[in-house]
Amino acid sequence: MRRGSRNGDASEAFFMRNGRLIRRFRIDNPRRFRLADHDPAETAGFEKDVAESITLAHVQRMTDLQQRLYAQHSWALLIILQGVDAAGKDSAIKRVMVGLNPQGCVVHPFKVPTAEELDHDFLWRAARRLPPRGDIGIFNRSYYEEVLVVRVHQEQLKAQRLPPGLVTRRIWDERFADVNAFERYLLRNGTALIKFHLRISKEEQRRRLLARLNDPSKVWKASMADVAERKLWTKHMVAYEDAIRNTSTPEAPWYVVPADHKWFARMLIATVIVDVLDRLHLDFPKLDRAGQRQIQRMRDALRAGWSVK
Repeated sequence: MRRGSRNGDASEAFFMRNGRLIRRFRIDNPRRFRLADHDPAETAGFEKDVAESITLAHVQRMTDLQQRLYAQHSWALLIILQGVDAAGKDSAIKRVMVGLNPQGCVVHPFKVPTAEELDHDFLWRAARRLPPRGDIGIFNRSYYEEVLVVRVHQEQLKAQRLPPGLVTRRIWDERFADVNAFERYLLRNGTALIKFHLRISKEEQRRRLLARLNDPSKVWKASMADVAERKLWTKHMVAYEDAIRNTSTPEAPWYVVPADHKWFARMLIATVIVDVLDRLHLDFPKLDRAGQRQIQRMRDALRAGWSVK
């Protein structure tokens, strides 16, 4: 990992601590992954005020790293946020990405597919929204909905009008394979991926949905569908577990983020993003000799008050 401007023992301790924290929530051994092993209320021993100060530091660091990403114009970064309703996806985007330049960052929420999207393969609508080189793309939900919500509500497959012979018991395993191949393709073409599952408890979701009903700024989000989906909680958790188990790879691992405490979730998300960007060895382009001569001519011209010819 490139250390950037950090020096000395304090810098080394900073990165070592981040590394331990990240490994704790990164799914490196998906075959043994069990969602029940991950406590939604965990805070890894952090207090709220400390976590918030760390988040702020990471947000400031992200501002610098985004500038380098944009200037280098080699990598793109795709951040995926998945979680049930009220898991904190919107607030994570608002609070963690606050320091990013909107010119190089696009957020796309994936909602119910349109008729046009249903007429294409299930990855088509996501492929259209991928960030270009130098940019950061944030997917609020993503193509993973096709192995999560659609798996729980399998009647939605009918709307996709797939040839009957292709809808078999193996369709979910086939879609996992398609997703893995798609993500390998992205990585081989310069798009780094970060995949977060915001894990919230059923009780915390209930509290947040109730609070939403009493908040004029959020009540518009309320829907009876949220209540109906709670009855399918176990099915949703099974779908998440199977999806993470089958699509957490060394190149594009999942991070399971305890999300009952939003302040901890935001700190962990920010920590992972900074870590991944740091590992891309981002820097501002270096001028060759011709470029240096041009800069000197511009400097001389500006000092003299005349135009560059």
